[in-house]
Amino acid sequence: MAANKIILKGLARRLVLDGLMTEEAVKQALENAQTKNLPFISYLVQTKILAPAAIASAAANDFGIPFLDLSAYDLELIPKDLVSEKLIRQHRMLPISNRGNRLYLAVSDPTDQNAIEEIQFHTGLNVSTIIVEDDKLEKLVDSILSAQAEAMLGNLDENLEGLEISSGENNLSGENADKEQDAPIIRYVHKILLDAIHQGASDIHFEPYESVYRIRFRVDGILYQIATPPSNLAGRIASRLKVMSQLDISERRIPQDGRFKIKLTHKRAIDFRISTCPTVHGEKVVMRILDPASASLDIDNLGFEPEQKELFLKTIRLPYGMILVTGPTGSGKTITLYTALGMLNTLDRNISTVEDPVEINLTGINQVNINVKTGLTFSTALRSFLRQDPDIIMIGEMRDLETAEIGIKAAQTGHLVLSTLHTNSAPEALTRLKHMGIAPFNIASSVSLIIAQRLARKLCDHCKQPENLPEQTLLNQGFAQEELTQLKTFKAVGCEHCTNGYKGRLGIFEMLPISANIAEIIMDSGSISDIINQAKKQGFQSLHESGLRKVRQGLTSLEELNRIIVE
Repeated sequence: MAANKIILKGLARRLVLDGLMTEEAVKQALENAQTKNLPFISYLVQTKILAPAAIASAAANDFGIPFLDLSAYDLELIPKDLVSEKLIRQHRMLPISNRGNRLYLAVSDPTDQNAIEEIQFHTGLNVSTIIVEDDKLEKLVDSILSAQAEAMLGNLDENLEGLEISSGENNLSGENADKEQDAPIIRYVHKILLDAIHQGASDIHFEPYESVYRIRFRVDGILYQIATPPSNLAGRIASRLKVMSQLDISERRIPQDGRFKIKLTHKRAIDFRISTCPTVHGEKVVMRILDPASASLDIDNLGFEPEQKELFLKTIRLPYGMILVTGPTGSGKTITLYTALGMLNTLDRNISTVEDPVEINLTGINQVNINVKTGLTFSTALRSFLRQDPDIIMIGEMRDLETAEIGIKAAQTGHLVLSTLHTNSAPEALTRLKHMGIAPFNIASSVSLIIAQRLARKLCDHCKQPENLPEQTLLNQGFAQEELTQLKTFKAVGCEHCTNGYKGRLGIFEMLPISANIAEIIMDSGSISDIINQAKKQGFQSLHESGLRKVRQGLTSLEELNRIIVE
């Protein structure tokens, strides 16, 4: 539906009449909400197009529903245990008062009738909604549920006295465990997982030591300690996580890998990959959180500079050739590849991927999980792809010569191939391929573009402050003398909106297109220095130089740049 054909009514019309948004902006927001299958208010809240207070006030006026400022509300009036934690988390609605058979429900989106009806069904009460600001609602929900979890944890040792978790060799589901005794540990683990999702964590670490049990979240690439439950609960928490992942809870001597899914709403599910490893003091458990909703596949959110974006788009539109994305684990390679796949995913193309595992599900793309136990490896899947009339192939990682050779052959025979390598820089990817056993001619004739990338934490817009650094320090970092008079750098401070002064991450990229001159150097077995010198003549920028541009723009700090990139 074209934006100019959308007829404004209801809240959309009021936002224009109140001067909060232009007509074009509202129409575009309506179209985007429709594309993402989101209610209009939910889209406004999630994208932060307007301040939560403005959205709440406009919605209250339009729907004729009372508006309440939660910051001035007496928390003692909030009814306890009337609505389950699961429903509160799932629907982001909070009961704030109960009078007779009527429940007053604080909401930021009163259009979600299904959620309101579900809460009405579970409580057996008539529900009246009250409009509140989304950010204050979110903060209050977190505060209340965290307080409940802490209270529960305080009594956890006592509640778990005599707890026995079934450890029969064939009992993978835990069905024989006493559910009443299991309840406290189940609730605590569930709370940890939901907190990790809410805080945008990518990993959770459960770590047993001699006298301490530590739980840490990895947020924006940094590990933070978030809880230290009693150390004697280590085995019980590990067993609960293994039961959820259908692992053998009786086996504690060898590592195990598994996965499970938590369905938050009928439209949003989170995948968890779990890895256990026996240590001196018990099993360490690490969980990777795969949240499709948090993975933005918009090219403008990756962090490309304008000329980098232009080169990227130009290369992925080629009918054949190989595009390699390099960098260490956790540098955002998968998101870059999936962004390309999302743009290439049209009805006239056959796209297949082989991954370990599939992290983001995309309709219209044939995705394969490797399974070494059954013989389904990268190379066997690739051979199958080539018999199925592919246009585009994505290889999760080129780990061995056989996989690389098949990928190279595909790129040379009319297919676009996308893959990743673990190297520190773009030029080093050429050396890695050579050391794997790929002939220089095949590298030069198949590889079109190599991208090296890192993820840098973004400075919080609410609290970042100018940083006064000595002139010599700036020169040593790579800034030019002539730009120092106008240069502004910022430092992280920290506030309620961020984590230690940073919120979110952005990509820093190094792009090496394989031109005719560079291809000639490769075929002549030239050194990396020769390749870099030629690339610089073509405008090549290193990761550090690209990072300095982000510092100039005030997007990240020099401290963060030096943390992720070592010159």
